[in-house]
Amino acid sequence: MTKVLVVEDELKHQLIIFKILKTFGFKIIFADNGPEALEQVKIHCPDLVVLDVIMPRMNGYEVCRRIKANQKTQTIPVLMYSAKKIEDCDIYWANKQGADAYLSKLCHPHELIKTVKCLLRKKTLDFRF
Repeated sequence: MTKVLVVEDELKHQLIIFKILKTFGFKIIFADNGPEALEQVKIHCPDLVVLDVIMPRMNGYEVCRRIKANQKTQTIPVLMYSAKKIEDCDIYWANKQGADAYLSKLCHPHELIKTVKCLLRKKTLDFRF
């Protein structure tokens, strides 16, 4: 079963993401902040991380950097999913931290689904070679 870690500090956004992704039969794991996210990555080794940018205790960029710097977790795709208005500098910074994609929470649910499927498919293809 495909495991998706959703790192989001707002319950409303957790529920929205859950409703969008549950239709695909994913096991969805939640974390409310950066340190908890890193612990969940260690415990569950998810197939994908959907990561908020602005969170208490540790922002999403730092979480992404730590996931991608760890040899055991660096192949996990990370989707930065932010309520911020996306600017070029945000995408640049996310890429510098190793993020695989960046979406606004204002995007259409189909865009989230398409991006999640693409990242999971890419991970499967990378794993085969």
